[in-house]
Amino acid sequence: MSPEIHWPAIALRLALTLAAGALLGSDRSHNGHPAGLRTVLLVTLAASVAMIQMNLLIPTNGKPSDSYAVMDLMRLPLGILTGVGFIGAGAIVRKDDMVQGVTTAATLWFGTVVGLCLGGGQLILGSVSAVIGYLVLAGLRGLEQRVEVYQPATLTIVADQGAVTPSDLRRRLELARFRIKSMSVGHSLTEGRRRIQCEVRWPAARDGADVPQVIQDLEHFPGLRHVIWRQIRTGPN
Repeated sequence: MSPEIHWPAIALRLALTLAAGALLGSDRSHNGHPAGLRTVLLVTLAASVAMIQMNLLIPTNGKPSDSYAVMDLMRLPLGILTGVGFIGAGAIVRKDDMVQGVTTAATLWFGTVVGLCLGGGQLILGSVSAVIGYLVLAGLRGLEQRVEVYQPATLTIVADQGAVTPSDLRRRLELARFRIKSMSVGHSLTEGRRRIQCEVRWPAARDGADVPQVIQDLEHFPGLRHVIWRQIRTGPN
């Protein structure tokens, strides 16, 4: 980073920052996310301006001989990174069991880092990173749709004693390619029933709307009283 910076260099950094922020934000706006073009652009621009300001203040860095105050310029970009964390947290929304906005929050954080690079004078690094970030957001969406997704869910069954054993249930779920995270068993001696609750991950459809066939088969199992299937869905990011 050069200790001296002039207006032509500032203008170039700001122009590249606007281009990078627009590139990253266009993907968010195109896919209908609230934190879209303007939000990503402003976050990227704020980071760049902070680094330019830091560059301008370099001559004042340190502790003057006639002052007790110490000018620590690194606090400026560190404060930007901390502050954008609050914005990113606001972009993540949880509706019941659906979590949305994680990728948008990551885009805001990534745009901040790109802005810090461009504002600090690392023009090639910041520009190339912005292009790579856009390719990840837009280009890998098709690949992500082809990747098998394991969705979290909870399965609770209430059955007569001896109708379904925990080992039998585990075997059925594993044959259906379920991954069992935990299993708890409770007994009601007065009613003569057993309650089994499982936390699982299952190879769901992308929208997570289908009920697995193994769950539908359990519903017709003799001696079964209740079957509760609760999906924890993740929404589009």
